[in-house]
Amino acid sequence: MKTFVICSGGLDSTTLAYKIAKDYTLAGLISFDYGQRHKKELDYAALTATDLNVQHHIIDISHIGKLLSGSALTDNIDVPDGHYAEETMKITVVPNRNAIMLTIAYGIASAAKAEAVATAVHGGDHFIYPDCRPDFIHAFDKMQRHALEGLEEITLYTPYLTKTKADIAAEGNAYSVPFEKTWSCYKGGEHHCGRCGTCVERREAFHLARVQDPTIYDDDEFWKLKTGTAG
Repeated sequence: MKTFVICSGGLDSTTLAYKIAKDYTLAGLISFDYGQRHKKELDYAALTATDLNVQHHIIDISHIGKLLSGSALTDNIDVPDGHYAEETMKITVVPNRNAIMLTIAYGIASAAKAEAVATAVHGGDHFIYPDCRPDFIHAFDKMQRHALEGLEEITLYTPYLTKTKADIAAEGNAYSVPFEKTWSCYKGGEHHCGRCGTCVERREAFHLARVQDPTIYDDDEFWKLKTGTAG
């Protein structure tokens, strides 16, 4: 199955890229510059493309991103500290982001005669991101089948849709993913901050998966407070 992976450079999408490269045929990685403050994640996606010896397409939709206002990821709004399962994290939603990215990825896949587009949405995303939930994924897949009817048959591959980030960390470990070459933090500093929702979730995932976390965090203790982890 010739598959393009939407890769942000984070733990989830990088693990998915390694999975596709091992189990199927990785056609290439597609990343998006939507004006995110943590744009350095794209450098990590590029490292993954180099390591897996595939093409890396960076799509500049930053002009569109400027119009998707109100998110802490694209506006001059502080990224909140805490866990994903908190109402405060909804400020990190970029409206329709996945729908926009998937639509573009499908166009690229169709032109390249690929058989699938893969994205690493997972169960932990469901609380705050509506375009990561099963209902959206199933509806989008159906819509795209209509959009390309008679032209191509492309599958939307989402193997982590009902899995946890800990499951992904465990699978990444099994695929020998170089986790030190992934970037999750929404604040985009020199190191992972250790306090934003995606840092807390990342640190917790490694802990639950019993996988060594090579990440350098500015605050390596905050996640314990937010997840109720002792020790």
